[in-house]
Amino acid sequence: MKKEYRIKKSKEIEEVLKNKKYASNPYFTIYIKENNENHHFRYAMSVNKKIGKAVVRNKIKRQVRSIISQIEIKSNVDIFIIVRSKVLDIDYEEMNKQILYLLRKQKMI
Repeated sequence: MKKEYRIKKSKEIEEVLKNKKYASNPYFTIYIKENNENHHFRYAMSVNKKIGKAVVRNKIKRQVRSIISQIEIKSNVDIFIIVRSKVLDIDYEEMNKQILYLLRKQKMI
């Protein structure tokens, strides 16, 4: 994905967290904030060190990035995804279903 689709500044991530509009399940927590400055969605992701070493965390990040790139998400929104440790128990297809479920729940798709 292009860099313009990423949230990099911690201040912007904190603003998304302060909005407190979120959906959660045992595998992911997704925080959402509307942003009228951009004409497309932006996202950030957090994978805790408790999940595993760098190789495992990077694999999960690549998988989530791949899932998000395939979905048509509503524009003008910032998304912050927190990956929980139970994600190690599921495969890619189940990960896809869980992220889609949370985004539908928040009416982002």
